[in-house]
Amino acid sequence: MRWTALLVLLAGCAHAPHDGFAFGVMGDTPYTEGEVRRLDSLIGDMNREPFAFVVHLGDIGSSVTACDDAWLQARKAQFARIKHKLVVIPGDNEWTDCKDPAARLAAWRRLFCDVPLEVERQAGEFCEHIRWTAAGFLFVALNVAGSNNNVRNAAEHRHRMAAVYAWLDDSAAAARDRGLGLVILMQANPFIILPRDGFAELRERLERLSRVRAWAVMLVHGDTHTYHDDEPMPGLRRLETWGSPIVSYIRGDIDHGELTFTLPRVR
Repeated sequence: MRWTALLVLLAGCAHAPHDGFAFGVMGDTPYTEGEVRRLDSLIGDMNREPFAFVVHLGDIGSSVTACDDAWLQARKAQFARIKHKLVVIPGDNEWTDCKDPAARLAAWRRLFCDVPLEVERQAGEFCEHIRWTAAGFLFVALNVAGSNNNVRNAAEHRHRMAAVYAWLDDSAAAARDRGLGLVILMQANPFIILPRDGFAELRERLERLSRVRAWAVMLVHGDTHTYHDDEPMPGLRRLETWGSPIVSYIRGDIDHGELTFTLPRVR
């Protein structure tokens, strides 16, 4: 199903989308040394694309490797070969699945919170909560992680999700006021409810947003490593990227207000 900001424009948008705009999105890679080598080849493919930016949706290593400073620093160096502006979102393998989640998230932030885009950033500690405008859409990044969104740590979960909901609500209002479509970027698949559901309130908010602004809201995530381009709830388009053992990226194109995705070469 194809998704377009045209309905938003008909509702009175003041900002017409730019034509011929492309970006890349990927996630859940590299997990192994073999995938590191394949990612090197994939970066060469991406560098030949006319991307305005690339988003990595998190899990830049497995739960065995990604809790380590050396692995994160190696990925930082590897990602520096991407000639496009890069945004990285934290995944569960980098922090919530580690022995000391707070220390690991702090380590991740030191390496990846600074981005080469002009962004708006949520005030406070969650430097990973950013948003930026491109081609008639507002892209908003959220720290929502897999493994049930760390719901087992009730205090951390409540504190972080309060910031997530505040940033999502503010971004949705900003997109509406500016006449923009809304693209929500995060690592977790919020439609996974077992063994514990850490996403119920988030799904309720997505449902309300989708009902109020049908076809003007899109969710892009990784986490479960299986490509989806579908409608998990009425009015909400969802894109999930492939993940390990598949090393790939997806190309997003915006043309005349329409956002389409294609799956280029897989390494």
